[in-house]
Amino acid sequence: MIITKTPFRVSFCGGGSDMADFYRQYGGCVLSTTINRYMYLTVHPYFDANKTALKYSKNEIVDRILDIDHSIFRCVLNEKKIDGVEISSTADIPSGTGLGSSSAFTVGLLHTIYCYLGKYVSKEELAAEACKIEIEKIGNPIGKQDQYAVAYGGLNFISFHQDDTVSVEPIIASAQTIKELQNNLIMFYTGMTHNANEILAEQKSNILQKDKISNLKEMCNLAKEMKHSLENNQLDDFGRILNEGWLRKKELAGGITNYKINELYNIAMENGALGGKLLGAGGGGFLLFYCPQEKQEHLKVSLRLNSFDFKFEHGGSSVVYIGDKYWS
Repeated sequence: MIITKTPFRVSFCGGGSDMADFYRQYGGCVLSTTINRYMYLTVHPYFDANKTALKYSKNEIVDRILDIDHSIFRCVLNEKKIDGVEISSTADIPSGTGLGSSSAFTVGLLHTIYCYLGKYVSKEELAAEACKIEIEKIGNPIGKQDQYAVAYGGLNFISFHQDDTVSVEPIIASAQTIKELQNNLIMFYTGMTHNANEILAEQKSNILQKDKISNLKEMCNLAKEMKHSLENNQLDDFGRILNEGWLRKKELAGGITNYKINELYNIAMENGALGGKLLGAGGGGFLLFYCPQEKQEHLKVSLRLNSFDFKFEHGGSSVVYIGDKYWS
């Protein structure tokens, strides 16, 4: 058996600029971190070598790879010519909550399959291939930030260049700054999930409108400003930048926010938060706030939502177990 784990991510600023329609004209960038919550995948030979078994939110046992319902499983296993295996996935967080679960699954599956085949693959190769599968082959209306974030791991400034290349630059800040940043971030689960592809499809169709271009350019500037503040060990503006980024992001598509999310956000801003955003495409999932640690208990009481503990992680997608037979 082989087991991999791939972290989920929290995107702070710049989301949307990672879509090809935008970055191929203007360049894009995001600032994000991975967190200590994971997608786990396992693979081992299935007892019936003529069948392939898959376990995720449902169970599938198929005779042919092309009969698989799950589009990412089907695409990856068909490309790698893998059958006669049993693959299981489980996650610390459900899908549709804005933490990049789909791309964590794709990156993790690729990593698992390459390990099963006995092939080394770099973080860059994992991320680039995951993008190709999700965006080009399956046709999901998404960008590139999640694949690179979860493959590399860590707190990074990720740039999307006009020639389709991607640069991942770790944020260099003092240990005290990183600790303070973690302590001042608090996340709440809204209880709502979303269909990211529906929201992103609307965002993609809007992306080249003049006002949307202006918003995305400003969001990139805010991401650069956030990077500069962290690298200079200054957190004073972090909440303000989060708030400004959120105000611009929610104008990119109609489904990004709703009355309930706006109400929760306003309550938070009136009760200690200095800024925040809804994570992921929008419509539900997790609300992230920058709130001084001494005010967080008051914020929890005011929102009446379950807070979600997390820490930054730095490893990215990794192999955590290889059975004895794979060493022989």
